[in-house]
Amino acid sequence: MFQKEILLPKKITVVEEDGPKGVYEIEGLYPGYGHTLGNSLRRVILSSLPGVSIISIKIKGADHEFATLDGVKEDVLNIILNLKKVRFMLRSGDEAVIRLHVKEKGGVHANAFEKMGEVEVLNPDQYIAEITSSNGELDIELELARGIGYLPKEEFKKEKEAIGTILVDAIFSPIRKVRYEVENMRVGDRTDYNRLRISLETDGSISAKEALESALKIMLKQFQSILDLKLDEDEKEVKEDSSTIDEKVSEDSEGEYDDSEMVELLKTRIDTLDFSSRTERALASANIRTLGGLIKKSKNELLTIEGFGQKSLDEVIDTLSTFKLTLKDK
Repeated sequence: MFQKEILLPKKITVVEEDGPKGVYEIEGLYPGYGHTLGNSLRRVILSSLPGVSIISIKIKGADHEFATLDGVKEDVLNIILNLKKVRFMLRSGDEAVIRLHVKEKGGVHANAFEKMGEVEVLNPDQYIAEITSSNGELDIELELARGIGYLPKEEFKKEKEAIGTILVDAIFSPIRKVRYEVENMRVGDRTDYNRLRISLETDGSISAKEALESALKIMLKQFQSILDLKLDEDEKEVKEDSSTIDEKVSEDSEGEYDDSEMVELLKTRIDTLDFSSRTERALASANIRTLGGLIKKSKNELLTIEGFGQKSLDEVIDTLSTFKLTLKDK
């Protein structure tokens, strides 16, 4: 029997999770889809997630990035490079100004920035510079902004900049690194389906899982924009399925489900129920993924599915009965 539908993958599973770091897997991808989805996700994760970056710097005693400061070991250029390694999070608003003022000898780190309610320094141990003499001083003011991707300093240059303002290229991405791997796995009788493993690390402003989910939502919105007419039809089908569930609820369960509960019941995935592997594979091969799709089938229609026999049918009927549901009559 020839395959007529591309099977849908399973939901994301967590392999490892530790704050800003995470490893996640998506199983059951159609052959070749591992690289298709993995490469697309990687590009979106790197380029399209919002974050916070420094956009301008003022350092007392320096009119430009090639200056030097008395009593400070690093020149201004190296100080700027170290400042760009400091990661910030804005709890509110899209812009903020944060300051640092140190006059004591010794190393200066990011934890020396003034504490502000709307700004959090995510890596306070980041080294900035060293004051080497008693008359040395480090007085810095940073302008922060929220944005997406990379923006060269020429893009936000103002007509009149204050003297001593040093503009810097903005790297807004909250992602430190991301990579993916693809390996083959068995689905039914085939061994060439894909398992996609994604490893990523953020700067701490968002969790690794939030970054992955945000990237998936961004991709989904892009496709929705292209296929909005088709999605309208799908929404109509969901509503029809909801009314079908309403008809299928037995008299014994009258009053047990309200409309919103029925819609959620409709969305229940087959792979979250306690079906045997054989029954689950057979239903998946017929592209039956939810309870809503299952109750639209009759007994005879299910029995025509390859690998689905009377034992599987009995299993389906028993499971549906726990939800007070039945198969289609004919």
